[in-house]
Amino acid sequence: MEDCIFCKIVKGEVPCKKIYEDEETLAFLDISPVAKGHTLVVPKKHVVTLVDIDEETLKKVIVVVKKLTIAANKYSEGVTVGQNNNRASGQVVDHVHFHIIPRTEGDGLDPWPRVHYVEGEAGKIAEEIKSLL
Repeated sequence: MEDCIFCKIVKGEVPCKKIYEDEETLAFLDISPVAKGHTLVVPKKHVVTLVDIDEETLKKVIVVVKKLTIAANKYSEGVTVGQNNNRASGQVVDHVHFHIIPRTEGDGLDPWPRVHYVEGEAGKIAEEIKSLL
């Protein structure tokens, strides 16, 4: 896609701090990190969301995510691996990507507020999700 920042990075039109590259994937430091070493892993071909990616490409990307997670675990005390899918979830760039965020205990990055189910609600939600599979 012509105006996709990640596609421009893949093509070498926009510089990045490259961590890893192979024929199908590219990993580079996030320019707006939430922690030092925050890395993004992207497929080289343009795909907007996780729902859109073909399984073969996804397999190749997730292998790289695992490889970089292992490295980040050596660099930090733990790692958060995440993927935002669509704007409502926080996806800012319309090109599927995975976040690898090195963590330390007490770093203040507890990313999700906790919610509680009322009586019977969890079962209903689980059934609704299962029905959509």
